Amino acid sequence: MRGGTWGGRTAAERRAERRSRFIDATIGIWREDGWAAVSKRRVCALTGINDRYFYEEFTDLDGLLVAAWESVRDDMLSVIAEVYRQSQGERPDVIAHRAAAEIVDRLAADPAYGRILLMHHGGSPKLEVCRSTAVQMTSDLVVIAAQRFLPPDADQKQIRMAAIFGVGGFVELVSAWQSGVFDGTAKDIVDHVDALVQTFAQTYFTPGSIGEFSLADAADNP
Repeated sequence: MRGGTWGGRTAAERRAERRSRFIDATIGIWREDGWAAVSKRRVCALTGINDRYFYEEFTDLDGLLVAAWESVRDDMLSVIAEVYRQSQGERPDVIAHRAAAEIVDRLAADPAYGRILLMHHGGSPKLEVCRSTAVQMTSDLVVIAAQRFLPPDADQKQIRMAAIFGVGGFVELVSAWQSGVFDGTAKDIVDHVDALVQTFAQTYFTPGSIGEFSLADAADNP
């Protein structure tokens, strides 16, 4: 052991690795059996890490569950950020189409991922707060992105209500789709998002600010 390192890694690096292993194990259990099946004992057994290290990272099991949920959220945000990065200069309706398609395709390929991120977690107030906060944050981003297309006298309260309604509705629609309540396809959901974005634009945006949207715009540059 030299200069605070052991096995070629610093104490901070070892701690970060342990935290990552705890979170990965939690997500694995959550995927298979749901969040309620996660326990400190089971996570420590899966990772082979002594439980004293658990309390170096998390005050309690809720702290671990929130960290695992945030890890999945951040992964999805990175997907959306990449869509926006690749769509610089595009109209907002085209970007919304691509983002919705990317999200829905990702959830269709990995339903367990969507259950962690989007489903209600009754019995865990902290996870419910995570979910509702994410909807509010996403709605805020929609409002911010819309500002340059709005007329000076736009009703900001109406804009925000529409954004919350749209984002929350999308989340609930995808949740219903994943749970089998809604018998549709990924394309059905994306098409519905396109229609809602057009309604939003026609209602609130300055006329002609984004042009006429056609699905061909997005199809030509998926």
